[in-house]
Amino acid sequence: MAAILLDIEGVLHVSWREIAGARVAVQRLRADGHRLRFVTNNTTRPRRELALELRRLGIELEEDELQTTPLAAARALKGQRVLALTMPRIIDDLKGIELVGESADAVLIGGADETAVTNQVFSYMNLARGFAELEAGASLYCLHRNRWWQTARGPLLDAGAFVAGLEYAAQTEATLLGKPSLVYFEAALDALDADPERTWMVGDDLEADIAGAQAFGMKAILVRTGKFRDAELDGSATVPDVVIDSVADLPEWLEDHEDWH
Repeated sequence: MAAILLDIEGVLHVSWREIAGARVAVQRLRADGHRLRFVTNNTTRPRRELALELRRLGIELEEDELQTTPLAAARALKGQRVLALTMPRIIDDLKGIELVGESADAVLIGGADETAVTNQVFSYMNLARGFAELEAGASLYCLHRNRWWQTARGPLLDAGAFVAGLEYAAQTEATLLGKPSLVYFEAALDALDADPERTWMVGDDLEADIAGAQAFGMKAILVRTGKFRDAELDGSATVPDVVIDSVADLPEWLEDHEDWH
């Protein structure tokens, strides 16, 4: 049986509305003996809350089966003084980091959602504060650098534009902690005790999911849900190993192609 990394947003749900058949697909993958790990670049909710929301959709998982970028940041930046341009609600997942407003060792930039209260994450004042810390010698880290994300209302701007802005202004390069970084995928495989060549990544993002997984030696399945766009696939240098309509088709596809895993 295969080890499978399942992206969450765009694969299992969009704006917390289940993608048709996702719940049943996860149940069948487990019943078929596949080892699962849920991987996400979500930076707006703590892992505990993400796991709870998935259970509300009927997708059963243990909290420690879910890998998030704030937890990756907590490991990478443990003991450092960090200016965190992130959602306040993920602070619980940043344990071990000393959060400060000045004299930082590192600037960490995450993401925000579309609610009015959280728009202040990327206010001019906060970004200027981050720039000042970088100019004073702090290192720049980002939880992800996604360009946009898919919601029920349509595509919304994501954190990547703000990461690029700070990189440009401070003439530095951010260290990426989430997908598609090799460090992130290595942690996921370690958790499953899996070899890359016997692991599938299932995602809707050509860059973060497909290209990132293939660079680590995994096979990658692109789903035609979430961020998927035909035009983007046609013009991309990244070629998924497999393209399926949705995660609902995954159990049957794996069953029909047992020689692939």
